[in-house]
Amino acid sequence: MTTRVDAIVVGGGIHGCSTALHLCLAGMKPVLIEKDYAGRHASGVNAGGVRQLMRHVPEIPLSIRSMGIWERIGELLDDDCSFESHGQVLVAEDEGELATCRARVAELNALGFTHEELIDAAELRRLVPAVAETCPGGVVSRRDGAANPAQATTAFRRKAEQLGATVREGMAATNVRQHDGLWHVDVGSDSYAAPVLVNAAGAWAGRIAADLGEPVPVETVAPMLMITSRVPHFIDPVVILRGRKLSFKQFANGTVLIGGGHLATPDQDRNETVLDWRSLAVSARTVFELFPVMRNATIMRAWAGIEARTRDDLPVFGPSARHKGLYHQFGFSLHGFQLGPGAGAVMAELIVNGGTQTRVGDLGIERFGSYTV
Repeated sequence: MTTRVDAIVVGGGIHGCSTALHLCLAGMKPVLIEKDYAGRHASGVNAGGVRQLMRHVPEIPLSIRSMGIWERIGELLDDDCSFESHGQVLVAEDEGELATCRARVAELNALGFTHEELIDAAELRRLVPAVAETCPGGVVSRRDGAANPAQATTAFRRKAEQLGATVREGMAATNVRQHDGLWHVDVGSDSYAAPVLVNAAGAWAGRIAADLGEPVPVETVAPMLMITSRVPHFIDPVVILRGRKLSFKQFANGTVLIGGGHLATPDQDRNETVLDWRSLAVSARTVFELFPVMRNATIMRAWAGIEARTRDDLPVFGPSARHKGLYHQFGFSLHGFQLGPGAGAVMAELIVNGGTQTRVGDLGIERFGSYTV
């Protein structure tokens, strides 16, 4: 039996759940299909950074839109998602990196963006007192912060279901096809049909796009994270480095979460990852060098999530270049968590209104090739 719904959303990460919720707020009744459970992969196991800092210019408008939602997330979800706004700081380790920071901020200011602010050594030490004395400054985005990724993704899923979304977890969407103006998707022995299909399937979304004739240069990656034993409180903002690939934050209980873009080996078909302990050691060593307070800490646990990275590190976001009623929302390339709330709101606007005031045109799938509608 086929169930008719207003929209089919494939993928239960924060993006799929946010889109389902915002479609409900727009008066639609979608079905959300997740082969595992909401937040099983990238959305539930990332570092939780709510970051406008150092984003690629084409995604800054979406990031700014999303930040406004994060700042009132409790009103939207009846759950604060453990969101805290202590800012995010990019530390320049030498004068060369500081010069790069200065040029970056000048570029953004020329484009009309003011959320990134160049800081000198004194302001850096005020914000991050424990940083090594050799660091000459950096960049701060003061509204940024962090949230609990699993809590946030679950909250979006729960609210969407409360507002009328049908949530199907534990079985994959299969046999995606278009017939008589409707998209059809099978879930086990059940089928759903809708005029709208949103491909938000994360690391699996590239396969869906390719099967529908819109291949994208996307790879499956597994960014690694680790958490330390407790150390005395020494930092409030989230700290990132660019030269040596590092991000970290300290929790209220004293533990420190360390990431940095180093990758595990993913097995997409088995939902498994194999950690690269040598790369994890590099990240740990970098933290210990910059922050002497960390030198007696112990690594307690490490893990990785599976997600998709595009060739240009920008998401594939917006309507299909080939099929009516198909929308893509994937390839967030290790930095999609903060974008989730805003991306869902914008996607709902594209679907319901046919357009949005948030500038996302440079994120479309058509940048990867020519397709005929």
